[in-house]
Amino acid sequence: MTAVTMILRASQDLPALLWAHWLLRLPLALIIFQQGATKTPITAEDAASYGLPLAAWALAALGEMAAGIGLIAGGFVRGWQGDLMTRLAGAALATIVVGVLIVVYWAPPLEILLYNQFHLLLLLGGLFFAFRGNRA
Repeated sequence: MTAVTMILRASQDLPALLWAHWLLRLPLALIIFQQGATKTPITAEDAASYGLPLAAWALAALGEMAAGIGLIAGGFVRGWQGDLMTRLAGAALATIVVGVLIVVYWAPPLEILLYNQFHLLLLLGGLFFAFRGNRA
């Protein structure tokens, strides 16, 4: 038996850790919720400092907190409701991060890849949950 065959056979014998999605879900949810919570109280002055109308600033803050709560709650709810909650929260997370990249960190894509890994990780984590839902 070759080494590759032994490795493949051993990897198939590893248990499927059904709770492993929490290793990604929890940090993403906590980070995005915290980002929204730091925007409270929601003021016109804070919105103006980023060149945004108050409504957009409020939507971003509330959306960030809702996405964080949705990722956590979606992991606990069984069935299609939890799956939908997770997918919507992931889509909201990805959408908000794209908005942040456009408004605050606008740069060529290569520069974002090289120097803004934090937001890139949040974006891809949100897309992961948007696409996979609770089947993650």
